[in-house]
Amino acid sequence: MGTGNRERVEWMDPSNFDESHTPRGASGDARETDGPGTRGTPGATRRTDAPSGRETDGPSGREAGDPGARGASGGGRGAGGSEGRHRSLSERMLRASAARAAAGGFAESPTDEERRRGVRRMKLTATGLLLLVAVVYALATWAGNAGAGAWTGYVAAAAEAGMVGALADWFAVTALFRHPLGLRIPHTAIIPTKKDQLGASLGDFVGENFLSSGVVRDRLRAVGIGSRLGAWLAQPDHADRVTAELATALRGALAVLRDSDVQAVVGEAITRRADAREIAPGLGKMLEKIVADGGHKRVVDLVCARAHDWLVLHGDSVMDAVQGGAPGWTPRFVDKKVGERVYKELLRFVTEMRDMPGHPARAALDRFLTDFASDLQSDTDTRTRVEQLKRDVLARGEVQDLIASAWTAVRSMIVSAAEDERSELRLRVRAALLSLGARMATDARLQGKVDGWVEGAAVYVVTTYRDEITALITDTVAGWDAEHTSKKIEAHIGRDLQFIRINGTVVGSLAGLVIYAVSHALGGA
Repeated sequence: MGTGNRERVEWMDPSNFDESHTPRGASGDARETDGPGTRGTPGATRRTDAPSGRETDGPSGREAGDPGARGASGGGRGAGGSEGRHRSLSERMLRASAARAAAGGFAESPTDEERRRGVRRMKLTATGLLLLVAVVYALATWAGNAGAGAWTGYVAAAAEAGMVGALADWFAVTALFRHPLGLRIPHTAIIPTKKDQLGASLGDFVGENFLSSGVVRDRLRAVGIGSRLGAWLAQPDHADRVTAELATALRGALAVLRDSDVQAVVGEAITRRADAREIAPGLGKMLEKIVADGGHKRVVDLVCARAHDWLVLHGDSVMDAVQGGAPGWTPRFVDKKVGERVYKELLRFVTEMRDMPGHPARAALDRFLTDFASDLQSDTDTRTRVEQLKRDVLARGEVQDLIASAWTAVRSMIVSAAEDERSELRLRVRAALLSLGARMATDARLQGKVDGWVEGAAVYVVTTYRDEITALITDTVAGWDAEHTSKKIEAHIGRDLQFIRINGTVVGSLAGLVIYAVSHALGGA
């Protein structure tokens, strides 16, 4: 088994990891090795074999079909059977956990790997251009020493300046992400060493330039949220969508609420409201108006009619009741005659009261109701007795159960209406949204109000919670691993930075050529 395969098998051995899934003896460096052998190998890919984040070129033994790695794995399965499979699974879990711990909180994706390959290609291009100008410089210097002509001096000067520019820009680009050549030169490895300061500066920059009240107001005012929202809501499809979403939200809210809690709140609110307000004066005013309008007469007509019908059907019961209340010493026939007389007079009285709107009893009832309505409004004793009756009624368990059950009925009604697209509730909400959208789309005054509300809410949020918002940026950056942060940033912008090296080589060559030409021109003059 080769050295590389042995190293990979050692990385897979759980004994090489401590409790935090970090490889024992690992230095923690996440250094990228760009050896010429790996760069020049077609199809070579980078992989992270160690939780320290060290990248190596080429696929792993298991993934690329390395015989040594497969042999080690196969031997484990043959010797241990299911034990070997469990060990292999635990090893993979340990490696995955260690890789996540070493990733500094970043999620690796195929896109990141593609970006890194792009960076490596551009590094090879920039380095190849440096080698090209070095070869040109060497050839031009040799040709000049061999007496090839004055032109070699111009070529050598251009190539020499190109090498200087390429090396200077290589140093500048590399110093952003690591120490060039591993030398801890001051003000190098800027991103890994200054990560927290960069995060704090980024948070301050966002807070000062994006989360200020003036910027937020100007931006929202330029957007014109009121008119846009109005035009959007005025579309029937959009109104239907908002209505459906509101119905869903309403059903969700009602599903989350516990019936017992809502019933308790509703019952307590109704009871407290009823206790806090005296009902006698209100009842007196209502009764007074009913009597004045003659609304009670229908009730009296109904009572008289029902009483007459009952007396007709239960005449024997009335007479028996009268006879049963007579003294024991009176003859039975006398009791019977008295009972019949009482029944006939009672039936006559009820019949007359039913058929005569001007019956004296009706007038007496009107006077009684009028006086009672007045007493409810002004008589202290009557009002006190009504209030006590109200409290007694509210305190009864049956009444409290009725109040509590009202929520269940209301909840069922609301849920049913929210689910039915043709319910009156949803149709009215849809119509209201369409009307609101049409008004907002055309009414400049309403648009201004909506814009003002949105601007005020946004300004309140950004001014009140600005520190919390910027702290999200600062704390997030502070929690990143320095080395992997550097690698992540380099993967995103490293390809463009390599163009700085290429441009430095080209611009340096041109500058060197111009300087050499000017120097020779002035020297010749």
